[in-house]
Order: sequence, then structure tokens, then C-alpha cells
Amino acid sequence: MKQTTILGHSTLNVNRIGLGCMGMSEFYGPFEEEESIKTLHKAIDLGVNFFDTADMYGWGANERLLGKAFKGRWDDLILATKFAVMRGANGEFLGLNGKPEYIRQACDKSLQNLGVEAIDLYYMHRKDPKVEIEEIVGTMADLVKQGKVKYIGLSEVDPETLRRAHAVHPITALQTEYSLWSREPEQELFDVCHELGITFVAYSPLGRGFLTGAINSRADFEAGDFRLNNPRFTDAAIKKNLEFVEVVDRIAQSKGITKAQVALAWILSQNDEITTIPGTRKIHRLEENFGALNVELTENDLAIIEEHLPSVTVGERY
Repeated sequence: MKQTTILGHSTLNVNRIGLGCMGMSEFYGPFEEEESIKTLHKAIDLGVNFFDTADMYGWGANERLLGKAFKGRWDDLILATKFAVMRGANGEFLGLNGKPEYIRQACDKSLQNLGVEAIDLYYMHRKDPKVEIEEIVGTMADLVKQGKVKYIGLSEVDPETLRRAHAVHPITALQTEYSLWSREPEQELFDVCHELGITFVAYSPLGRGFLTGAINSRADFEAGDFRLNNPRFTDAAIKKNLEFVEVVDRIAQSKGITKAQVALAWILSQNDEITTIPGTRKIHRLEENFGALNVELTENDLAIIEEHLPSVTVGERY
């Protein structure tokens, strides 16, 4: 399996399995800074070089965490962060903002949080419906000209918006949820990314942990875990969606690997450029996930998955 790829219209050579850092500061229950920093340092030791964060994760805390962990080591790393989701002083969600002045302020704040002079890959996290994509991308392009951002990306946009954005300035990467139970990008986005030379970056590749088999009921969640409010994690949805895990487990047992490794290897098998960013706070999970780069799924494995995978996922993504 090809283990690295050049991100879209860039010179950024990344591991095809990076590390999503969101859960180190929020959303998935209790977390410890010391544990997270150890995991981040272990990631470097393993050879991981692609790290993903956003200004809204911990409303700045996640960027500051990476800034602390990676101080003096940025030359060996590729960092992606995002803007557009506004948070209040107490973490409250205040909506989306794609106005030029806000984008410029958000970029400067991220640079400060991270302690870097330029952001490798700067994403629009979600599109502000009140601002045209041409204006948003035009502002991002100005940040590139100013040397504050090296390359730009988008997250969760439709094919038409992606085309319009790319006409303003080359889009390097499109980040969208994609996994065995979230396959919507296959319908058109993959083709548009291939046509335009944009790398597809899959987030939540393990179905927010569900495809690892670690979640069998709501009792498996810790207090404060945002998945407790997710439609796919009601008791009824979990019971039905466990059919996805059964298919993954069948392949895992036949190959002597873990369910997480099957789910990640399946994503990487879709094409040679697709990249994914599973998140974790724990070193053993990090090692397990990164090990999927050495997994080869056969045509028969892929056929079994395709044949037996449920056609419908119970519950919306959000």
C-alpha cells in the first residue's frame, strides 16, 4: 500500500494516516494534557507527520496544546487547522462566520495559538451561508499571498461549491466525513476531487469510534461525551448499526488484525491519494491506527465487505 501522498496542489508530502487532535481538548469526555502530549510525541516517533486541529476545538485550547507539544519541531510536521465556527468565552456555539475581516482575525489568532509563522493547510471548517464562496476563498488566497498560509482547503462542501472555490484559487484538500457507515462522498465528490486534483481527507474514519467495536451501548460513553446527543448513538440505532461492526470483525478475524485497521485500510483502498485522520488520545490506539498502513485488503476482502455491509445507517450524522 502506498503510505504517503502529496496533498493536492501542494508540496506537502503526508502520511496517508495522520492524527486528528480534536478529542484531546473536548467532545469525547475527560482528557489530560500530559497524556495528549505524550501521544503527540509518540506520533512523531512513529513517523506520523500530518496533524489536524481547528480553532473551535476547546475554543483555542487544542491549537495551544499542539503549539506547546510541537515547539521547535514544526519543520518536521504538516499542520492543518480551520476557521469559521465561532465559540463564545464559555465555549458556547455562536454560528458560522465567513466574512473577510473575521477570517483574517481567526488566522492571526491561530498563528498565535500555534506559535508558527505560517499554517501549512488552512481549511474553511464550514461554509457561512451568508457569504459567497468566492469571497471566502478570495480572502484565504490573500492570506497565502501574505505568507500566513501555505495552502488552502475546504470542509463539508458540495461538488458545485468545490468547483466554484477552485476557480478562485487552487484547493489543496477537501475534508469530509467518510467511513464504512458514511459513504456519501462516493456519489460525486470523489469524481470532482479526482478531476480537479484535490486530495480527499476523510475525518471520523472509524465512525467516531463505533467501527472499532468499542461501543455496544450508551453505557460505554463517559459523561460529557458529545456522542450521547448524536442520532447514530441512541440505543435503537446502536443495536441496528452493530451490523456494520460484525462485517468488519469478520475480515479482522480472518486476517488477524483489529477492526480499526480493517476500517482504515478499507478507506485507503479507495484510491492511492485518499488520506485519513483518525483521532485518539491514547498511545496504544495511535499505534494500532498507524499500523493500518501495513494492511493489504484483498479483492476478496473488499468484495465481502461490499456484499455484507448494511445498505442503510440508522441515524443522521449530526
